[in-house]
Order: sequence, then C-alpha cells, then structure tokens
Amino acid sequence: MKDKIVLAFSGGLDTSVAIRWLQEHYGADVVTVTANLGGGVDLTGVKDKALAVGAINAHVKDLREEFVNDYVFPALKANAMYEGVYPLCTALGRPLIAKLMVDVAHHEGATTIAHGCTAKGNDQVRLDVSARALDPSLQVIAPARDWDMTDRAVEIEYAKKHSIPIPVSLEKPFSIDENLWGRSIEGGILENLSNEPPEEAYAWTKSPNDAPANASYITLRFEKGRPVAINGDPMKGVDLVDQLNVMAGNHGVGRIDHVENRLVGIKSREIYEAPAAIVLMEAHKALEGITLAKDQHRFKEHVSQVYSDLVYNGQWYSAMRQDLEAYVTSSQRHVTGSVRIKLHRGRAVVVGREAAQSLYRQDLSTYGEDDAFEHDAAEGFIKLWGLPLVTQAEVQPHNED
Repeated sequence: MKDKIVLAFSGGLDTSVAIRWLQEHYGADVVTVTANLGGGVDLTGVKDKALAVGAINAHVKDLREEFVNDYVFPALKANAMYEGVYPLCTALGRPLIAKLMVDVAHHEGATTIAHGCTAKGNDQVRLDVSARALDPSLQVIAPARDWDMTDRAVEIEYAKKHSIPIPVSLEKPFSIDENLWGRSIEGGILENLSNEPPEEAYAWTKSPNDAPANASYITLRFEKGRPVAINGDPMKGVDLVDQLNVMAGNHGVGRIDHVENRLVGIKSREIYEAPAAIVLMEAHKALEGITLAKDQHRFKEHVSQVYSDLVYNGQWYSAMRQDLEAYVTSSQRHVTGSVRIKLHRGRAVVVGREAAQSLYRQDLSTYGEDDAFEHDAAEGFIKLWGLPLVTQAEVQPHNED
C-alpha cells in the first residue's frame, strides 16, 4: 500500500504540477485539500481538476464561518495590523488551511502534507509551523522549494509533457491571494517601487477618482468587540464582511501600498485591498477609545503589535498568542456600542460613536455652563504632579552642558 501525501491545492499551475511531481519523486498517492475562505474565489470544478491531474481523492471544504469567527474577528478585537498597515488577510488564512490539512491527513491516514509555497515567502513558514504545532509527527514537503523548475515557463513545459490540464498562457502579471478579509497582490511591475499600481491590479475597489461624489454614511454595531450589525440590520459574520467589502469598495476604501519586512529577511512591496477590514478596524478602535481607560488603551496598543507579529510570523498556534487572546477577550467586555463612519473617495472616517458604558462624560469635558469639573482641584494636582521635577531642579539645577 502506497504512502499518502495531503497537498494544499488551489487549482493553479504550481499545485497542479505538484501532484504529478510528488507522485514521481515520492512514489506516493496524493490527496488534495482546498479551503473556501471566501473573497469570491471561484472553486467550481477544483475537485474534478485535482482528480483529473492524478489525485486519488480531493477534499473541498467551506470554512468561511470558521475563518471569520475563530480567526478574523479575534484579530479584529486585537486591532491586528502588521507594521500598523496590513490587516493580515493572507496570514490569518494560513493557520486554518494548515488545520484542514492536518485534519484530512488524520482522516486519510497520511503521515506527510505538502503545499505550493516558495522559499522566499512568508506562507511556507506559516503552513509548516502551524501544521507541526498541531501535529509534530507530520512531515511537511514544499515541492516549489525542492524542484529544479526555475520559472513559470519550465513548469508549463512540465505540464505539457505530462498532459496536465492547465492554462498554457505565460501571462500572469501579478501573484494574487484572496479571502474574504482581503486581497493580496504582488510581483510584476509592482516590484519596481517607483511604479504606481495600475488599476488592473485592483478588483474590489473603485479608484477614488471614479468613486461616488457624494459620501455614504454607515453605522456599525459592536457587541464585546465583535461587529454584529450594519445600519441596524443584524448579520452573521460572513455576510457582514462581504457586504462591507462591497459598500466600502464602491467608495474606493481599502487600498494599501506597503513595503513590508518579510519574516525571511527581505523587504517586499505588497498591494492589498481590504475594504471591510479597514472600515471595521477604524470603527473598532474608535469604540475602544471611549470604553477603555487610558492605561488599558496604551497597553492594548502594545499587545496589538505583539499579536500582529505573531500572526504574521506563523505563530497563531503558539502559547503566547493564546495568552494574549485571553487579555484581548478581557479587554473587550465593555466594548459594546455603535460607530458611524463616513465613506468618501478612498477614506473611511469616524464621525460618531456611542456606548452605554462610555467613559466619556460631556459634563466633565464641556466648557459650557453644565461644567462639572472641579477646577479648584487643578492647582493642588499640578503641584503634586510636578513635585519630583521641582525637587530635582532645586537640588540638581538644569544644565544642558
């Protein structure tokens, strides 16, 4: 009986070629797994294609609800934005794909899993580390790291030689990955940092120049940090994100052009489209701004940075990320309320927020006649606050030299 290898299969050139390559080099049967993480990716016929190429079995699973509830929304509660810019759309999907691969490997009795990632990317790390964290006994193979096919043209020739049904065009201007949380675009002319991303790189967002002249206003409702409604209409997570992608994308919101620091040590220019992610992040931060105390808010910013690095670096299943998750969950217990957002020509601007447990008190902040602030307390407060500085200045006079 042959060994089995479970291959993460997208249906593209790399993973189609990988089925035959794995059979040739390992003498094993190949079982494919394909995860539906949303984003409008067309998976029609992907199972039949895997079987036609040579897989003995092909699993296709809809993981959109699990992705949103167990990966996307926890990251949203953490305000997870790598380097303050990237909402981690691809990075969040990889640990779930790894989990599916491990589950299928157990179901199929396989001891090895494989994926189509290259040696220069972050995704190889995310998939390898996530899978091994879930089951350290599994072996991981990455054909694109090992084979001697140097470019797309060589892969196409290999496919023709072995009668692998794939599109034969060499035209592939960009490398694209997408799920419902965002769309990642890289390669081609984008590798020259002086080139402005062409409109053809974008699919979810209108150019701000072509967006409606009139702004749209939407109100987002959160319960304990989780978005639950748009304009008063309760929604499940997948539907809410999908609708926001359309609404915000129509106004040109969600375009990101970022040169980021990859885990493997190189800088890479990445173009992202993430309309829903950008809007929800802005709204969530605004709601935290009125429901978290100053020290909570400042510490949460630090947690967000560490959390983002862990996700980006493939450590979703680490104990550290789980520990931070406990803090994030605790921090959200009063983050319930509504935020009003203005969408207009590429921008999402918070224009209103309210929460039953808001720490903002108008009677304390107003300069009007309803002012309840104790002005007489200010002088004594200032004396005590400045006492260490005054004491030091008296004993150790300030001297720039």
